[in-house]
Amino acid sequence: MEPRTLKSTIIILLVATTSLAGCLGTGDKDEGSDLDDFIIAYSIKDDYTNVDENPQRLADYMSEELNMDVSLYPIDSEGAALQALRFGNADIAFMDGGAAWVGWQQYGLDAIAADQKSDGRTYYSAHAVVLKDSEIAAAHLDDDPATDPFSLMAGKNSCHTGWLKSAGMLLPMGFLIGNGYANVIGDANDVESLRSTITNFFSEDASIPDSGTPYYSYSGAVKCLSEGVGDVAFVKDSTVPSYCGNEDASENEAWCLPESDYILLPSYGNAPSHPVMYNPATSNAATMTLVQNALVAMKDTTEGQSILSDVLNTPAVSSTNASQHLASYGNLIEDVPGISAYYDTKFTINDSVEPTISNIRIAFEMKDDYENPAENPQVLADFIAEQTGVTVTLYPVTSEGAIIEALRFGNADIAFMDGGAAWVGWKEYGLAAMAADLKSDGRTHYDAHAVVLNGSDIANAYLDDDASTDPFAMMEGTTSCHTGWLKSAGMLLPMGHLISQGYAPVVGPQEDIESLRNTITSFFNENASIPESGTPYYSYSGAVKCLTEGVGDVAFAKDSTVASYCGNEEASDNAEWCLPESEYILLPSYGSAPSHPVMYNPETLDVQTRTAILNAMLALNNEMYVQDYPMQGQTYTGCYSMVSHQVDSTSPQSACGDQILANVLNTPGLVEVNSQEHLGSYSSLISAIPGISTYFDSKYNITE
Repeated sequence: MEPRTLKSTIIILLVATTSLAGCLGTGDKDEGSDLDDFIIAYSIKDDYTNVDENPQRLADYMSEELNMDVSLYPIDSEGAALQALRFGNADIAFMDGGAAWVGWQQYGLDAIAADQKSDGRTYYSAHAVVLKDSEIAAAHLDDDPATDPFSLMAGKNSCHTGWLKSAGMLLPMGFLIGNGYANVIGDANDVESLRSTITNFFSEDASIPDSGTPYYSYSGAVKCLSEGVGDVAFVKDSTVPSYCGNEDASENEAWCLPESDYILLPSYGNAPSHPVMYNPATSNAATMTLVQNALVAMKDTTEGQSILSDVLNTPAVSSTNASQHLASYGNLIEDVPGISAYYDTKFTINDSVEPTISNIRIAFEMKDDYENPAENPQVLADFIAEQTGVTVTLYPVTSEGAIIEALRFGNADIAFMDGGAAWVGWKEYGLAAMAADLKSDGRTHYDAHAVVLNGSDIANAYLDDDASTDPFAMMEGTTSCHTGWLKSAGMLLPMGHLISQGYAPVVGPQEDIESLRNTITSFFNENASIPESGTPYYSYSGAVKCLTEGVGDVAFAKDSTVASYCGNEEASDNAEWCLPESEYILLPSYGSAPSHPVMYNPETLDVQTRTAILNAMLALNNEMYVQDYPMQGQTYTGCYSMVSHQVDSTSPQSACGDQILANVLNTPGLVEVNSQEHLGSYSSLISAIPGISTYFDSKYNITE
């Protein structure tokens, strides 16, 4: 929350009357009094050096305004305020945003008012700040919806204001987690998982400073950005102007850059001022209206203004309700792992809040019959069910398009998808990646390369260490060897690179995929090899064969192609058309093609559930089926857990994690990813292909 010098930690106005109809309370009416009791609970000092700060002034003022007997009721914490409202011992309370959110979400409390900031607002907006010459700033300023500045934060160094600070940590991380940019790493019920979530999405060098260190607080976060320690700072809307935007430059901080060097990304949420909360179940609506009016009207009297300034440390109070005041804040922080449990502990609330985990539905393309039962995806569903403790069902689909539709409309919760479909789901429908399968070499991608022959002009331009000789520019007019029409490494990625970097202007309508063919033959030449399936130069091997036999001057393939066909230790294992492996030169990779990601819809899958799913899927990596495995002087056959170091000898072999990975998912393992990390390189290239979105929509039969 915004720093402020609250003379008290909390104020509660307790309406506790036995005679006011519909209002519950514990206060007893004084004998002979005609007035109802009205109790203000307050964290009271033993002595006030400055009498103007004494909250008795507020009690006396409200007594006059409400025509009630008003007295002070001492409390010592925000947790005590929550409990007082919860159990009907209090009717209203000034609370900070975190306590108010807990009260609203867990106990049905509502708000009637909130104090104002110095600028008259009842909130401040949270923003990410970057430097104007950064990649993230460029993505924000280019008016291209396909370049998402928040996605580009993956892998960067972040500057936070401190541990669990609202604008500096809770709000931005709630946004990134809730919208599928970042995945929760660890226990979704433990707030400490937020630390590993931050370092996993950003980097191990994320700045999470302690109080008193140079990069602590709002000014410290912007200083961290300004000094190049971090790439993005998380602060409130007024931070940069207050430290670096003064008319007199000498009043700016010594570390400040010119104010114009800082770019604020769009706000993703607001941090609320202190609201006045009440319990609708124990309070009278008419009385709440009277109290609300009295608080709002304080600014209109001299004494009221003085109490606002001296006791409440605010210029005024505005009317509001919990939804209006806390929704933006709550929608973000509720996705922070363990935040409810953290607040329960912080406020000394003993209730345990169990996470809500839905019935998990996995979209999967299924056969009518499995000759090998180990390949039946039901074993995957059963494994996740055992790990999460909830029902897991399979949602049958027949195509990648059906998978996108299932996730879009909430008919399935997760799905394994190919790179093209995942890209469409990410960019057009807001789907996000949580995990990805590994290739045989342990990577989640393969790199795309142009391959040329040693001694060619293009190879010489690459190898001469002369920046003025650009091998990609020299491809113009040559004959290209592609793996096939619209293949990723063989066409989409290289052409995306050549188009986006200005080598090959698009020839034809920008929205027509057929323009790509004209673009290829225009940049290369009319003899470009775009083979059909079954012809000699089709596929990765065919593209390199096309280059080898002199049909083309450059082949487009993946990083392992030459080595797998022409780099075997036994020359007899190489393809018959191969030259010596040293005769092939791979130009620097311009992008990566992703492995199959596990996608979900952040709008329909809550953080608790998706974290449970992610942890369950990663647990597949921790099991290995062993035969006659020696352990503690005996041998065991069964499913060995690398976590418990126990062997399950009773379950079928097909139910073991490594068997499910191999037989059902066809991968040696799964790893956690985020959308930008896994799909970003691929996206930046294929986005440049003319008509690619329309093509994929048609291919996957997606209808709006």
